[in-house]
Amino acid sequence: MTFHWLREPDDLTPVYTVRQRVFVEEQGFRDEFDDLDHTCWHLLCEENGNPMACARIFPEEGDCWHIGRVAVCKECRGTGLGAAVMAACHQKIAELGGRRAVLSAQEQAVGFYEKQGYRVTSEPYLDQHCPHRDMERPVAASEI
Repeated sequence: MTFHWLREPDDLTPVYTVRQRVFVEEQGFRDEFDDLDHTCWHLLCEENGNPMACARIFPEEGDCWHIGRVAVCKECRGTGLGAAVMAACHQKIAELGGRRAVLSAQEQAVGFYEKQGYRVTSEPYLDQHCPHRDMERPVAASEI
């Protein structure tokens, strides 16, 4: 598996392919793509040139960064790829000077994020049709 960090003007088509498969076709989300895509750092994970997972990060206030659109194609789930995606995001955030990561987790994925060191910081809320919770964790400089 190879990991690449991309930003416009890089071609983001492979990232969008993963998100289309996971969030739109599999999970039924409608508003998957937004203007933030033009300014984020995007992580792309490929195997033999095939896009298999992705995530995006962008700065919030101070040393806080938001991780979003974490997606792993169905055939790669349960292989540790999701944990590797999160570790790569934490490393990039640390490299960029970030010391805290926040995300909005689908309720069904809260346990996964807790295993990555996140803690829940909100009550459940709906994002489109799906219950979510806000979560956060510190990011250590040693994660570089």
